[in-house]
Amino acid sequence: MGARSIRVLVVEDFEPWRRFISSTLQKQPELEISGQISDGLEAVRQAQELQPDLILLDIGLPTINGIEAARRIREVSPASKILFVSETRSPEIAEEALNTGAGGYVLKSDAASDLLPAIKAVLQGKRFVSASLAGHFLVATTVSTTQTTLLTSMVTLISGIR
Repeated sequence: MGARSIRVLVVEDFEPWRRFISSTLQKQPELEISGQISDGLEAVRQAQELQPDLILLDIGLPTINGIEAARRIREVSPASKILFVSETRSPEIAEEALNTGAGGYVLKSDAASDLLPAIKAVLQGKRFVSASLAGHFLVATTVSTTQTTLLTSMVTLISGIR
C-alpha cells in the first residue's frame, strides 16, 4: 500500500479519556498519534510545530479552552483538520466550536460509535456532528421556536419508536 500515515494530535486534559482515544486510534493502522497534549496553549504550540493532519480537541482545557485553541490553531496550522470531542451537549457551544472551522463535533458519550466515522468524515472534508446532538443542533440553528417545539416532539417520538 505505502500510503502515508495520518498524523493525529490528541488534546484532552482528562488522562483516562486521553488513553481511551489513543487506544482507539492505535487500532487503526493508517492513524499515527503524533502527540498527546493536556492544555490549550500547548496544543497551539504543538500544532504549529507538528503540523498534524488531524487534531482531536476537547473544549474544557486548562490555560485556554478548546474553542480559543482552535481559533489560534487555524492561524498557525491552517491545513490541520479539527474534530472536537467533548462532553458539552450545548447546541450553542457546538455551533461556536464548528464556527472555528472545525470539521466535526463528537460527544464523548457517543465516542465509542462515532469517533472513527467522524475522523473519516472530517479527513474527507465533510462535516460530522454526533447523532444525539445533530437533531438539537440543527433545530437550534435553523428554525423558529414554534418549529423547535414541534420538531423536538417529533424527534422524541421517533427516538421512542426505534
